[in-house]
This record gives sequence, C-alpha cells and structure tokens, in this order.
Amino acid sequence: MIGATRTVKTMMAGMAFAMLTALAMPQAGTAFAASEVRVVVNGTAITSGDVAKRQAFLRLQHQKADAKAAEDQLVEQALKQQEISRVRMSVSKEDVDASFERFSTGNKLTAAQMTQILNQSGVGVDHFKAFIAVQMSWPRLVNARYGASSKMSNSDLVARMMQNNKQKPETTEYILQQMIFVVPASKKGIVGKRKSEAEASRSKYPGCEQAKVFAATMRDVSVRELGRVLAPELPAEWKPLIEQAKGNTTATRVTERGVEYLAICSQRQVSDDQAAEMVFRQEDLANAKGSKGAPPENANAKKYLDELRKKAQILRP
Repeated sequence: MIGATRTVKTMMAGMAFAMLTALAMPQAGTAFAASEVRVVVNGTAITSGDVAKRQAFLRLQHQKADAKAAEDQLVEQALKQQEISRVRMSVSKEDVDASFERFSTGNKLTAAQMTQILNQSGVGVDHFKAFIAVQMSWPRLVNARYGASSKMSNSDLVARMMQNNKQKPETTEYILQQMIFVVPASKKGIVGKRKSEAEASRSKYPGCEQAKVFAATMRDVSVRELGRVLAPELPAEWKPLIEQAKGNTTATRVTERGVEYLAICSQRQVSDDQAAEMVFRQEDLANAKGSKGAPPENANAKKYLDELRKKAQILRP
C-alpha cells in the first residue's frame, strides 16, 4: 500500500529561518556562467546551472553545499525521476502546487513570497517543485514494489498492546476501487472535458461489483482494484477526499494518468493484528518526526535506488 515515510515538510526542517532571512535581503541578482554538462544520467544531462541551484537549495537547509554533495543529490533525483516516469506513478502538477502552497503557509509566507525567496536565493521555484514532485512520488514506487515494511513481531505487538491497556487499537478498513478516465500525455487539452465526464459518472456509479461493466460503457475508462486499505495507509492526496466523501465515491482528482476518483466499496472499524500494527507504526512515525526530524530512509527505498544505480549509465564528461 502507499504511504510516504518522509514528507516534504519534514525534509525541509530548518529552512524557515533561512527563508525569512532571505526575504529581508535585497535581490541578489545571481548570474551563472554559461552552463556546462557536469553529469549525464541515462541520457539526462545535469548542468553546472543545475548544480548551482542545488547548492543554493542546500544552503537554505543549512546543509553541506559543496558541488559534490549537490551533484550526488541530483544524480539520485534523476534516477528516481526516470523510474517514476517509466512506471507512470508521478503525482500531478496540482498535487505539487498544493504541497508548495502548504509549505509556504507552514512557514507563514504566501506562495508569492516563497517564490521570491527561492528566486533571490538562486534556487528557483521550478527547481524546488521538481524536488517536491520526486519526494512525493518516490515512496509510492517503493511501497508499490515491496509492499508494507517488515511486519512487527508478535512479541512487539503484544508488548505494545500491554502499554495500551491490553486493547488492540481500532482503525477504519476501506475496500477501495479506482476509476481512471485516461488522458494520454499527448492530449492534455482534453482534461477539462474528461473531468466533466468523470464528475457526471459519479452520480451513476452502480457499485463496485458492476464497475467494470459500467466502465465499458464509456470511452477510455479503466478500473483498478485497490482492495483493503487501512486508514493509516491512505495516501495523503486521497485521505481528505475519502474522509469527506458523500456517498460511495470521492471527488475527482487530476493526476498523471488522467482524471480519477475512488469508489468506497465498504468501510468498517477493525481491530485485528494488521490494523493494530498499522496504528502502532503510525504512532511511531509521528513520534519520530516530532522528536528527531525525518525518520531514517526506508531500507527498501535504499535497495530500490541501489538497483537503479547499478543498471544506470552515469557519465561525467
């Protein structure tokens, strides 16, 4: 199931003060020399201009900002982005823009002020949003490929229940189905039309058992069975839509695949071992973020990236 282990907000811990300082500074007018190619990752060029932007970004985070550190990050980002594109699991532009707005608000800034800061500091808003897109999309790939992380042992589960007055915590179990009104990459101009079609179909949705027959009556509509998803596993971009759903379908979202909505086949409160483990893991994640910043990188994420790196052609002219 999908569940990001590191949010953009957590990744940006420590940036707020630097951003507020940058806002008070005069326009830097940073000028870069003509860009030259520094690294080529599977045919994708990383230029000296890209490296300079990442160095500026690292400085905003009060991190080591030499050229090698910046290059290493950009190579890793390129590998992830290429894989995200290959399997078509990128978050949408709308998701990235919404995350940018939330981050701006979280730092008590408007989106315009945030854009000004990023431009003045030499980062640029496009560079930052490209970073956001990968940070939001990558955990999806990892979870889709490897599933949930290793299960909590029985002894650990019992110990946690003892701390919880010997009670298994409850959570909501959803059985979900995904309706996708496909928009080919070459036909982005029809998104508005497809959104209208998706919205109209929601009032006629016949239920999960008849969904595939229903989809067959429309053009370029696919049905994806998501199965059982527990509340702690809900993807951040779908969670509020599911919780606010009126009836058995959510509002629509524009994604990389097209226009989508989820059908809620059923929902109920459960307190089995898997549900208890999910709740405990969510608590641990929240505690780790609250006390120590971002949790360690998921072992499967590292394994996945190492595989991509081994197969990649990385050239430094």
